[in-house]
Amino acid sequence: MSPDVSRVMKVAARPSIVMVEGRGSWIWDADDKRYLDFVQGWAVNCLGHSPRVIVEALESQARRLINASPAFYNEPMAKLATLIAEASGLGDVFLCNSGAEANEGAIKLARKWGARHRGGAFEIITMEHAFHGRTLATMSASNKPGWDTLFEPKVPGFPKVPLGDLEAVRSAVTPMTTAVMLEPIQGEAGVLMASDDWLRGLRQLTREAGILLIVDEIQTGIGRTGRLFGMSTRASSPTS
Repeated sequence: MSPDVSRVMKVAARPSIVMVEGRGSWIWDADDKRYLDFVQGWAVNCLGHSPRVIVEALESQARRLINASPAFYNEPMAKLATLIAEASGLGDVFLCNSGAEANEGAIKLARKWGARHRGGAFEIITMEHAFHGRTLATMSASNKPGWDTLFEPKVPGFPKVPLGDLEAVRSAVTPMTTAVMLEPIQGEAGVLMASDDWLRGLRQLTREAGILLIVDEIQTGIGRTGRLFGMSTRASSPTS
């Protein structure tokens, strides 16, 4: 029998079934009915449900230390940051809890950089049909149909241009522009890809304009496209 879900806030339309177990690409509900899971945690479960390597790592770490708080460094934090930095070629790693939080952090960093190095610039050019998260700022950066009237007023500073149109990006750059932000592949829009040549051209444009390039790899990073990052080998050092 499924547990009572009446006290769970209705933040999304969900079927009445309650999932209780998953292995690989399969997931079971409370009535022991099995489903082939094409959702995979919204592109989170790169290795499927409950893979042994993750279960063993969680069990081992839970016996030692679960949460030291952000007030202290911890050993797994240092190891993971080193692995990501070395694999990506980037300098620092900001560890957080969700894709929206990662993009929110990128927006804050870009605005801080604009305040320090570009005379207070704060605008971030984003793409039509983009999806960057569900916080107020990331929703404003997105261009998902039906979101234009939600949770008004929007956070200002996110002009939109078509994905793949380099001249539109160039025309949108002003003294108030601090960065361009995009997904290498737009997932929510229907799997729309930014071409290799366009990404390289965009990186060159941002260098010439003296602004940052933010690559949202929430759904394309960590091996989901067959290479570690969707930006890898496509645009020379595309993220600042």
